[in-house]
Amino acid sequence: MPEGHTIHRLASDYAGRFLGTAPRVTSPQGKFSDAAALLDGAELTSTEAHGKHLFLGFRDADWVHIHLGLFGKVAFGDAPAPPPTGTVRLRLANDTSYVDLRGPTTCALVTDAEKKAVHDRLGPDPLRADADPRAAYRRVSRSRTPIAALLMDQKVIAGVGNVYRAEVLFRHGIDPYRPGRDIAPAEWDAVWADLAGLMREGVRDNRIDTVRPEHTPEAMGRPPRVDDHGGEVYVYRRAALPCHVCGGEIRTASLAARNLFWCPACQRT
Repeated sequence: MPEGHTIHRLASDYAGRFLGTAPRVTSPQGKFSDAAALLDGAELTSTEAHGKHLFLGFRDADWVHIHLGLFGKVAFGDAPAPPPTGTVRLRLANDTSYVDLRGPTTCALVTDAEKKAVHDRLGPDPLRADADPRAAYRRVSRSRTPIAALLMDQKVIAGVGNVYRAEVLFRHGIDPYRPGRDIAPAEWDAVWADLAGLMREGVRDNRIDTVRPEHTPEAMGRPPRVDDHGGEVYVYRRAALPCHVCGGEIRTASLAARNLFWCPACQRT
């Protein structure tokens, strides 16, 4: 499932190609046809991301709520748009560009009130200007749940997925099984600031890189990582490989229904 930086990047890409235009809106697959007909030719006035949720604003109060889930894909192209292939749930097209949405978990036309309800159930997003890290810490500091599970809870902090949670805990030497209530305020501030910085880089580069300069392939004289997710990381999907910092073996286990990765030697506290 895409992490929050991808959704913020999509919000920017939709805006760059369609904001201020009145695109043709269609649903070649047919599952969004009624809503598409209502939006066809309406001006795209805003785009917004909160965690893993994307919102496309039309006119004054019409919103398309998109959640890609595990299988959703978005593909942009230059005009003229070719005939749609496969199961295109939503296509936007104008005189210069088109974009196809396939396989989302959610693609729904919602009101302002329904959109607000989505925001209200989500935790603060490190990439949003209105994010309050103290709100997230209030939930973390009251919980006996392992910090690695809390970081994946979208009600606690929105947009963090399996890669960012594993990597930020490694970067701060935090045992992923430490209860949230044992995370000190200063530690949380550092984790939050690091997440915000890493995720902003993810938006910019459209990939996740978490290794510090001294641990890049060039600095260490090692081969670059080869993985479908791309990017240089410390522990994510590196089970049984040597840690870039201490040389110890990276471990994996299931936590919060996802595979957790960590270095026991580097993450002792």
